[in-house]
Amino acid sequence: MESVEFTVQGSSATPYTVSFIYEEKRLGAFCTCAAGTSGTACKHRLSILAGSDPGIIGGSLDQIPKILAWLKGSEIEACMAELAVAEEQFEKAKKQVSTAKKRLSTSLTK
Repeated sequence: MESVEFTVQGSSATPYTVSFIYEEKRLGAFCTCAAGTSGTACKHRLSILAGSDPGIIGGSLDQIPKILAWLKGSEIEACMAELAVAEEQFEKAKKQVSTAKKRLSTSLTK
């Protein structure tokens, strides 16, 4: 088993601990923030898994490539890809709703 830990400054005065554990081609990611402890995919873990380092105040930044290597081919990588597609579709839908509301507003004021 291998593990990597980061300290991340989030919205709380107390920094969060973000941990990654890799064992037998399985990757686990944990965070001590409220979202993380309640089982929600928090931005702290997702940022690191996306290869960025906002808010990291402790731990070795040179470990991020190791995390990304662990990510390749994992279930987490597949889920993140699925999320990216869903977020793109969501943004398109929001634009369609906005356009439809503008057309409706224009029609109501004629």
